[in-house]
Amino acid sequence: MEQNDENTAVLYNADCPVCSFEINHYAAYSAREALRIRFDDLNDTIALEAWGIDPDRAARRLHVVKNGELLDGIPAFIAMWQQMPRYQKLAKIVSLPGVYQIACFAYDAVLAPVIYQSHLRRIKKAAG
Repeated sequence: MEQNDENTAVLYNADCPVCSFEINHYAAYSAREALRIRFDDLNDTIALEAWGIDPDRAARRLHVVKNGELLDGIPAFIAMWQQMPRYQKLAKIVSLPGVYQIACFAYDAVLAPVIYQSHLRRIKKAAG
């Protein structure tokens, strides 16, 4: 992803009701607090192209670039939360040994696959 003056960028699926509800909350909070976090919709082909991630990979998990490092899943959430004063305690809690492993398992094995399958159903329904 191209570097710009922001050190954190979030890539999410604005067409996903779950994703957009959560990320729009963070985006509104970031705007109110004048935080330097950019939020990109993976459905915007120009924005997605800048990330260098194919659409299917992008739709499977939350992605964050922080200081040039591409993160996904729970590490991406933690990186995003660390930039938001209201969520810094949450980032610390989720980073704790044990909690981190449970959060990763829940996201990787349950939440992300369910949300991704819902995404595939929306695409199929729209196509047909």
